[in-house]
Amino acid sequence: MQVHLAHGLSPAEAARAVIDEEERAAPSTGALDGGRRRSGGPTEAARELAAALDTHDEPAAQAVLDELLSTLTTETVVRDVVLPYLRELGERWQRGDIGVADEHFASNVIRGRLAGLARGWGHGLGPQALLACMPGELHDMALLAFGVVLNRNGWRISYLGADTPVEDVIQTAQATRPDLVVVTATTGERFDGAIADLSRLAVLGPLALGGAGATPEIAAAVGAQLLLGDPVTAAERITLPER
Repeated sequence: MQVHLAHGLSPAEAARAVIDEEERAAPSTGALDGGRRRSGGPTEAARELAAALDTHDEPAAQAVLDELLSTLTTETVVRDVVLPYLRELGERWQRGDIGVADEHFASNVIRGRLAGLARGWGHGLGPQALLACMPGELHDMALLAFGVVLNRNGWRISYLGADTPVEDVIQTAQATRPDLVVVTATTGERFDGAIADLSRLAVLGPLALGGAGATPEIAAAVGAQLLLGDPVTAAERITLPER
């Protein structure tokens, strides 16, 4: 209820929202399939999602995602289905098992659903988080998922996305004074070349570094917090600041 209250809901509306979420998260005997129930859970649904995207069947992929989001929490769907699928997709592309068109098609379908979950994430009365990827970093899907879950935990999100100059992040932070700034990269080299700028950013307020490129050494060098675990777990571990 506190999360919903932070978004501006009345106590009655917040209570109703919690009840609705618990009903959606209740255990089910299986997902819907043509009006029938089928067993298998998230693992089977993940295979069906991959099969649909592999054949460029966007309606079938959307149907699988609809099932998952209607029977499981958003956090579970993102952590247990979407993110593992995206990792496997990237590995298959690197091995040459799929082409660029296949990878782009699947990624854009997933991005569209995450963007839908992000709609309105700047509204509410909760603390504000500013999210950005380091310059040259084009992989922002994990950061997008992180923002979706952080918003569900009561935060307002200001999203700058992929390939953002650190100087621009600094200017935005100076103008908006967020309660938290999160910057991510998949390789350490993207952080190494911007230690001074990141240190300036950390002076403005709490800074957290995430992604495979973030290390304890880099975080310590710039005075930042290190985000650990998958994006969903990392977002769930961040506590609301005292107001």
